[in-house]
Amino acid sequence: MNFGKYRNIIFYIATIAAFSFLIYIFIIEGQTLEAGENIIIKTNNSSTWDNFLESFKTNLHHPLALLLAQIVTIILVARLFGWICIKIKQPSVIGEMIAGIVLGPSLLGMYFPEFSAFLFPKESLGNLQFLSQIGLILFMYIVGMELDLSVLRKKAHDAVVISHASIIIPFALGIGLSYFIYKEFAPDGIQFTSFALFIAIAMSITAFPVLARIVQERNLQKTKLGTVVITCAAADDITAWCILAAVIAIVKAGSFASSIYVILMAIGYVFFMIKIVRPFLKRIGDLQAGKNTINKPMVAIFFLTLILSAYTTEVIGIHALFGAFMAGAIMPENAKFRTLFIDKVEDVALVLLLPLFFVFTGLRTQIGLLNDEHLWITAGFIILTAVVGKFAGSALTAKFLGINWKESLTIGALMNTRGLMELIVLNIGYDLGVLSPEIFAMMVIMALFTTFMTGPALDFINFIFKSKKPEEENKNHNNAQYRVLLSFDNPESGSTLLKLAHDFTKKMNANKSITAMNIAPVNEMHAYDINDYENEQFRNVIDTSQELQLKITTLFKASTDIESDLTNISNKGNYDLLLIMLGKSMYEGSLLGRLLGFTTKIINPEKLLNTVKGKGNIFNNSPFDDFTLQILDKTNIPVGVLVEKNFTSADKVFVPIFNLSDFYLLEYAKRLINNNNSQIIILDVAGQIRSNIEVKELIRSIEQVAPNHITLYNEKKIEKDFLTSQDLMLISSKSWKNLIDTKSLWLSDIPSTLIISNP
Repeated sequence: MNFGKYRNIIFYIATIAAFSFLIYIFIIEGQTLEAGENIIIKTNNSSTWDNFLESFKTNLHHPLALLLAQIVTIILVARLFGWICIKIKQPSVIGEMIAGIVLGPSLLGMYFPEFSAFLFPKESLGNLQFLSQIGLILFMYIVGMELDLSVLRKKAHDAVVISHASIIIPFALGIGLSYFIYKEFAPDGIQFTSFALFIAIAMSITAFPVLARIVQERNLQKTKLGTVVITCAAADDITAWCILAAVIAIVKAGSFASSIYVILMAIGYVFFMIKIVRPFLKRIGDLQAGKNTINKPMVAIFFLTLILSAYTTEVIGIHALFGAFMAGAIMPENAKFRTLFIDKVEDVALVLLLPLFFVFTGLRTQIGLLNDEHLWITAGFIILTAVVGKFAGSALTAKFLGINWKESLTIGALMNTRGLMELIVLNIGYDLGVLSPEIFAMMVIMALFTTFMTGPALDFINFIFKSKKPEEENKNHNNAQYRVLLSFDNPESGSTLLKLAHDFTKKMNANKSITAMNIAPVNEMHAYDINDYENEQFRNVIDTSQELQLKITTLFKASTDIESDLTNISNKGNYDLLLIMLGKSMYEGSLLGRLLGFTTKIINPEKLLNTVKGKGNIFNNSPFDDFTLQILDKTNIPVGVLVEKNFTSADKVFVPIFNLSDFYLLEYAKRLINNNNSQIIILDVAGQIRSNIEVKELIRSIEQVAPNHITLYNEKKIEKDFLTSQDLMLISSKSWKNLIDTKSLWLSDIPSTLIISNP
């Protein structure tokens, strides 16, 4: 017997046995100590199963178990409704707001009262509220960090005028509205001033984060309009939160005179944060320059700044959220540093904690209270006042400053977006007792309506002022004989695809057009660093175009639905060829991939061979991932999907022809010969070329123009050395699927492969 082989197992068994025996001895001896200790032994006549059920019910209602069940439910429902809203071209925040109302008394509580009472009992709401407040504090910290104060300083002329007009006009209309609804809807004991100020500030707020996302999605960030509206929203946010801090101080104190000390303390706090804390944080941030990570002591310093700032403003009496916002705004202005820190905070704040706030708001929103026509008419007037004040006020001010009608109305539509910021204001008013349940429900509906209307309003404005420029551009585009669009998701793949596009068009001079496009997920970017993000994505592409002395057009877009935007741009752009990279996992798109979240990239065909040999792709036998399939299904132009394996140039190209439907590949081979002097080897896999006169004539015509550049290969067996000697393989999408289905041994040895699909 080989003792060394079983040495570890013997040691493990001996150790467990020896110490288990020791535990047993101590327990037996310990029981002798119970004499005279008045030990009470619990007796229960119930069965073991009944005891288990009783214990299980107790555990279900334990505060921690209940809180965890609430969090799981809230996140799932919020993500579901957020996804639905994204699919209908609405911000996900609307879906999360709706999810909160669905889980509240307006729907779940009305139709499933027992389940609602079990999941959200009144005694559990305190825990939910405190956790949601932590989420809001982190969120306001992010909002503060996303404000680019340098842009505000440089471009604040017209923007500040529009921004402040978009505050004072709805603020005044809100005060006027309060005059008519105070008697009926103000809670008992609340002064008119307090009630009117909260209605007014709720009318005046703009949701900067939602607006910034919409600007990015619609590709407006580089335009003058985008800059103006982002600056307007930033100025609006800063002004509105300062006003809100003053309003809270007045409401808590009971009058302006009584609040003067609170306001003076708040001014002192702001001065201290700007003049003392901000320079201190900047020096700390400078130590981080050039690094890609933030060490834990530095993270601790910034979190302490956040918590102390929020604590200070809460104690002063102007709410912790203002302190969180201020802490974010004074963070070091280095974009890379802010991005690193936001990435640490954002996922926990936005995905885990913030949905709790939406549901907590939904639990307070009782739409069922609006049970007669008069109440709904009042809600309608509130919505009308909000839209007229913010939309019309911003648009007319912009027009007065000399901005054209289309851009003025666009500014108005965007500034009318209220979103989450509105809910924050309303909850503060509700907590202070200034807003009654009825008026709270009406204002939540107004927040939903004004946010939801932003997208349709922008579409309607664009429809009214539809320009004839796109038609003129199409005419100009038609003059270019061959137009290539390449879409990439990272700088390296962009450079590779550009080299391939160059090989197809090298000698066409003015008769070609190459557009390099990057469509990025909007949730990966922040408003202040979008230009840096774009420059980083296109750096390799620009460098490669300069090396190749190739003129290109760059196109950047932030998107919530990359597949749809890519196919729309491809179909409407009058392109002749779309090039994309097969850069996603073959697991992605299968049930297994979705469950396990694989994101490994296939940059080596050997990994693909492992997949088809049974190591992956169990529930989806497609040769492409879901993303690529969507592109192939929805585009109306030829698509080339590159499986990249250290591609540099298409000097030696291998074209296998499996059946008659593959013959269109010869046109692409011809283009490579004409433009790149490529050496083409055609493999007649099925032996159909020799019997087809049309194809033979095509090959002969190519040979006449470029002798010794195309060879017909009749070997039945393809050796590894041959495959590895080639730079590129051209193959049809149908034949590619056949290679995978048959688990071809080619897959381990093929060069970089361009899978071409003809619509």
